[in-house]
Amino acid sequence: MTRPARFVLVLLTVFCITLPLQAQDQQGNDYYNSNQEPLVEQPYAQLPIGAIQPKGWLLEQLKRQRSGLTGNLDEVYPRVIGKTNGWLGGDGDGWERGPYWLDGLVPLAYILDDQKLKDKAKDWIEWTLNSQQEDGYFGPKPFDGEPPQDIQGVQEGPRRDWWPKMVMLKVLKQYYMATKDERVLDLMTNYFRYQLEHLPDQPLGNWSYWGNRRGGDNLLMVYWLYNHTGDEFLLELGDLIYEQTFDWAGIFSNDKLASTNPVPTIHTVNLAMGLKTPIVYFQKSKDQQHVHSVKEGWRDIRNVHGVVHGLYAGDENLHGNSPTQGTELCTVVESMYSLEQMARISGDTDFADHLERIAFNSLPTQHDDEYKLRQYFQQANQVRITHEERNFFNDANAQLTFGVLTGYPCCTTNMHQGWPKFVQNLWYATDDNGLAAMVYSSSEVTAKVGENGTEVTVVEETEYPFKESIDFTIQSPNEVSFPLELRIPEWAKKAMVQINGENWKTLDVEDGHMITVDRKWSDGDKVILTLPMQVHTSRWAERSVGVERGPLVYALKIGERWEKKQPPKDNWRIRNAYYEVSPTDPWNYGITEKSIKDMNFEVHFNENYDGTYPWNLENAPVKITTKAKRIPEWELYQNSAGPLPASGTYRYGHKASTSEAEAEEITLIPYGSTTLRISQFPVVP
Repeated sequence: MTRPARFVLVLLTVFCITLPLQAQDQQGNDYYNSNQEPLVEQPYAQLPIGAIQPKGWLLEQLKRQRSGLTGNLDEVYPRVIGKTNGWLGGDGDGWERGPYWLDGLVPLAYILDDQKLKDKAKDWIEWTLNSQQEDGYFGPKPFDGEPPQDIQGVQEGPRRDWWPKMVMLKVLKQYYMATKDERVLDLMTNYFRYQLEHLPDQPLGNWSYWGNRRGGDNLLMVYWLYNHTGDEFLLELGDLIYEQTFDWAGIFSNDKLASTNPVPTIHTVNLAMGLKTPIVYFQKSKDQQHVHSVKEGWRDIRNVHGVVHGLYAGDENLHGNSPTQGTELCTVVESMYSLEQMARISGDTDFADHLERIAFNSLPTQHDDEYKLRQYFQQANQVRITHEERNFFNDANAQLTFGVLTGYPCCTTNMHQGWPKFVQNLWYATDDNGLAAMVYSSSEVTAKVGENGTEVTVVEETEYPFKESIDFTIQSPNEVSFPLELRIPEWAKKAMVQINGENWKTLDVEDGHMITVDRKWSDGDKVILTLPMQVHTSRWAERSVGVERGPLVYALKIGERWEKKQPPKDNWRIRNAYYEVSPTDPWNYGITEKSIKDMNFEVHFNENYDGTYPWNLENAPVKITTKAKRIPEWELYQNSAGPLPASGTYRYGHKASTSEAEAEEITLIPYGSTTLRISQFPVVP
């Protein structure tokens, strides 16, 4: 796979270059950690945590996490994320839930520079760093017998299991990126020597199959450490870990996912984590098939199991492409993490496009405004949220309702990484000592650039993903030459770049790519990137239609009635109150054929939106109006929207029931601003 073409603008000369994604004699960025030989040269390197500061609604989102579950989970869920936790030396849970929480808490604490959150995280970090034994093992002390069950009846995994340590290694990596605490490198080095010694006899799947399925997370940390220490044994360990990890490249290749529908043996969170595995190993193998297999797998997942919000139906296993199947919150945040790694390693903008689709659609709808409640599953067509039976593979414990512990506790502890890690991946350092904006949101980045490592700040101001313009202002102590890379999404036709008020280039491309503005920059220089957002439609299951504009999916605006419910007496696992949501408006609409044919979709902006928080009905910054008709026979089935009515005027010689009905105007708003919705519409005459 070749690196995406970069359009390089040098003064008034514009030319295009394509660089191969392969190792070079001198690799990587001069100031930030990059792949070292023999690993493949990577186009982008991560910046230290804190170098990227969110602004606008994204900063507000992190503040709500701080005051919500992320900042207070130890108080809300003390029986597991409390002082008895095994990762604090206690006899309580010593498996994944504590590390999951820290995986979001640590970056949140250091991005916001919040001392209270840092102190909370530090207790866990210090215990973990001090837990390492002489042989290299670290973490909670294993039990002599069977691990206990928690109060919900969930038996924690074996404490020697490789899997939860993979999560804690991710936590320690982030802590190092924020603090440069050298003890992290020492612990990892000793632990990876322990792994190299013991994995031949105790492979990744020895204690639970989670380690076998999720070995890519382990491998990612091995290569990260190698780039800091250069220890040769880490390359040997990497090969062993990949060999013992589930064959994701094989599953993604040769239409395996497309030829079996559904694939009930594939757990969707494992799939979300496993997506990155072949590309992570590509850094060592340099085998293009490892990259190609992932792209092939993504295509098949979309075609066979995909739904309009950017992910796939899986409740908990893959479950076809009906818009009423569930998608787990862990799947959302783990897919984002995988896409972030895949985009950074490969430079492929398709992964960044997909990352934005998930972040701006799937993620915000699955937690409440105050970040104090979450859904275990969400539905693309979601018209009733209740503790009732649905056609899910796993349908226990009020999966669809909003609560703290409804469903299973994994999502309660794992949800926190989504937004902080999105912030960390807004900007990268490039391999030629520049900066790259891979995904977009209001922010500012401070980093060293150019030949002499001049520290500059780039301020990004935008109402993206709702509006088209993204403004960048350079702040520099002196003139400095460096390349500034900007992503052009696949959907953006005739994108335009302006520099200091002058048009530089209109980009009319078929595929997404990165453009590079390489010039001498002065303090106050401004770049304006315009990404035209045209409304278009997409086709999904049963020829249903999705309405899209830019990176956003639009869904029917449905009024909501929230009702608090107390834990049911007949279900001992649900021990907390939860919320059900019912519609106050009709939902059974189909969009008219004429609206689709004539592209009769009008875009309106909310003049009252103040830029603070866009993800609810009241604050939705933009809406689309179009014509639709109600479909009388489309009713509830098994407590969800019934199967999609057949689209079109005639079916089997019978005229559609809506043929003579009067069309009416409906309002669509961003998917992420909805709780109840129709986002995959039937088509009516």
